[in-house]
Amino acid sequence: MQSLRIVIADNESIIRMDLKELLEEAGHTVVAEAVNGTKAIELARKFQPDLVIMDIKMPEMDGITAAKTISNERLAPVLLLTAYSQKEIVEKAKDSGVLAYLVKPVKEANLFPAIEIALSRFQELTDLEKELEDVKNSLEIRKILDRAKGILMDAYQLSETEAYRRIQQYSMNKRKSIREVAESIISAATKKK
Repeated sequence: MQSLRIVIADNESIIRMDLKELLEEAGHTVVAEAVNGTKAIELARKFQPDLVIMDIKMPEMDGITAAKTISNERLAPVLLLTAYSQKEIVEKAKDSGVLAYLVKPVKEANLFPAIEIALSRFQELTDLEKELEDVKNSLEIRKILDRAKGILMDAYQLSETEAYRRIQQYSMNKRKSIREVAESIISAATKKK
């Protein structure tokens, strides 16, 4: 595992200290520590860590609520720590977007596999979101291009293939993207009306 930049959030200083020591001995850097969920969110935004390790039970804002914000903003993967393993807490943790969950006391043998799983799942989610965004962009470009082809086909009695070829040629000649050319055609046609 490569060296990670980590934020730790736990209201018990002894647990933060033990966790920090364990992580730093393994070659990781604890970039910040928090005593509540509000501070954990603030530090995650500020430091953009590779991982946030957070206790569930904290004052001001609990770890589950903070984890939900950190997950929704895609700031970092969250690994929750708790002394409680009750079913309702586990369910709340799942709904918060937490990618791994450990029951205290934290042991090295459990911590590092949980970190690897959290990082792996976070990367999978990030890749899926990028893929989804690419598909959305592709569909949007397709709609714009189809509309521009339709305008050219109507205006110059062209086939769809010929309209597309003209857009392509103009794109290459003017060193503009096909989307930019298509948007220009649509804009020009809209102004004429």
